[in-house]
Amino acid sequence: MSFHVPELARILDGPMGSSRNAGAYGAFDVESCEPGWRLAVVATDGCDMDGPSEALGWEHVSVHAFRGSLDKRVKQMRTPTWLEMCLIKDLFWDGEDVVMQLHPRRSEYVNQHPHVLHLWRPTHVTIPTPASVLVGR
Repeated sequence: MSFHVPELARILDGPMGSSRNAGAYGAFDVESCEPGWRLAVVATDGCDMDGPSEALGWEHVSVHAFRGSLDKRVKQMRTPTWLEMCLIKDLFWDGEDVVMQLHPRRSEYVNQHPHVLHLWRPTHVTIPTPASVLVGR
């Protein structure tokens, strides 16, 4: 099980740019599975010692959907679909990795962008999951 980034989609220039040897964090411009849309992704593997200490031990991606170009004015934005979040999960994690979207306590909500969803995986514990029969047949 591992966290990995789509290097060909890495944003190299601008305020979110990072070099190809930056490791498993950075910003990425990913083609959506929804025609005409792209996905802006910011990712970290939870090992970046220069990042906030709260991020250590948490693999994380944030995702929003847009039309247009990141290097020009974005024309339209929306919240990613379930299929888009599945695409991102499969790009950044292996098929057998369990990741989660969280609904935190209302008192801990942080909303810096109205159309961003997040995927998380702790590196220090295994995420418990219900028996598959409880999810569906």
